[in-house]
Amino acid sequence: MFLGGVTFMLFYHAARREWKVIRINTELRWYLGFLLFFCSAATWLLWSDGAYGFFDSLRYGTFQVVSLLTTTGFTTTDYELWPQAAQMLLVVVCFVGACAGSTTSGIKVVHYVLIWKFGVAAIKRIFFRPMAVVTVSLNQRPVEPQIVDLAVCYFIVNIFLVLGGGCFMVLVDQMDYLTAMSSVIAALMNIGPGFGRVGPSENFAFISDAGKWFLAWNMLVGRLEMFSALVVFYPSFWRR
Repeated sequence: MFLGGVTFMLFYHAARREWKVIRINTELRWYLGFLLFFCSAATWLLWSDGAYGFFDSLRYGTFQVVSLLTTTGFTTTDYELWPQAAQMLLVVVCFVGACAGSTTSGIKVVHYVLIWKFGVAAIKRIFFRPMAVVTVSLNQRPVEPQIVDLAVCYFIVNIFLVLGGGCFMVLVDQMDYLTAMSSVIAALMNIGPGFGRVGPSENFAFISDAGKWFLAWNMLVGRLEMFSALVVFYPSFWRR
């Protein structure tokens, strides 16, 4: 299932036996690192709390992390019965997503890679080498500043959409903040199940028509990589 989170271009390069392209792909390495970290953390949290035995913790934790990370939407257990730390880990996973150019939704790993490298480069430039020109690289190639700005903007807009959408759902349906925020996260990131009244053992049936239309719009925004859906609100877009 985790292969669904890999960009299609890497499958093309694999079919052509271009292994070097796959080996130097920065996003793939980070994606596999995220998988290993989150699956290991979920397994340890479940096992240390005594929720399951070790192998069941590995099975349930790994499956749920991969399902949320790849926005597959499957569940094999009610994770709202898990320890709070394990649930918090799943909330973090919901914000990550998988690789750009794959079948997944979410913020995508490549944006986190660019933001992290931009932050590291900024710290180096400010505190250690003020006169140096520090570039951000991806796949062993420098990335244009406009691309980095776009990644930062994409992340910030996602966060504001979640916060603003959660407030809207509370006002429209008078639901608790956990359910409101989780419903927007589940829709915007195309996760599927969420937390609270939209958890793995619940559904979205109780939400009003206005709330469902709003969540459906969030799903469209998340699936169309956001800017493609948001650009229609710019008057200049229609004048061209």
